[in-house]
Amino acid sequence: MSAGSASFLEIQPSELAFPFELMKQSSCSMQLTNKTDHYVAFKVKTTNPKQYCVRPNIGVVLPGSTCDVTVTMQAQREAPPDLQCKDKFLVQSVAAENGAETQDISAAMFNKEPGKVVDECKLRVIYVPTSSPSPFSEESEQGSSARSLENGTPNSTLPQSVFRSSGEASKEKSSEATSMISKLTEEKMSAVQQNQKLRQELDVLRKESSKSNGGFSITFLIVVGILGIIAGFILKKT
Repeated sequence: MSAGSASFLEIQPSELAFPFELMKQSSCSMQLTNKTDHYVAFKVKTTNPKQYCVRPNIGVVLPGSTCDVTVTMQAQREAPPDLQCKDKFLVQSVAAENGAETQDISAAMFNKEPGKVVDECKLRVIYVPTSSPSPFSEESEQGSSARSLENGTPNSTLPQSVFRSSGEASKEKSSEATSMISKLTEEKMSAVQQNQKLRQELDVLRKESSKSNGGFSITFLIVVGILGIIAGFILKKT
């Protein structure tokens, strides 16, 4: 039976073409079209079952309908010479009873017996090389970037956000430093004013104490000590 043609099923395409790339799976599909007026059961076989996964590998195609079959090739570590593949697939098809379902299919249905028609369609496997990106474009871009930076001019392909973000970060740091210096200056001025105020209050207390007792009282000394501690703490903090 010629490839792609059978009395029960029309099979497209006539060969299975897999995009080939090392260490990667690839898939292709075929369509089984029932061109008869009765149910047709099919079964898909391959000469290399460990290398391929077929879904579904058996099934029933209703009259005038089409079944899509996906074939997945496992990843390969080595490429065959000249990408020539010797693997083949075989699609068998037989007439089935009306209303038949996939679970009704058995291996015995595809046995060749006198008076029984079992159609077979062979499909070969071909590998299609995938195009890989050229390394020259990347090298030219890298060289252009290096030359632009050497000349002091940033490459137009570099994102402008990189340069903007650096300038904005410097401005933010400068603003934070200015704010911190201003805050410390205000705290220092406030501490000096409080110290002067405490000294004035201390002078007033000293004068009042001198007028009343002619000398320093214990209360006055305690107040002076407390004020001195507070003033020292404030000056130390600043």
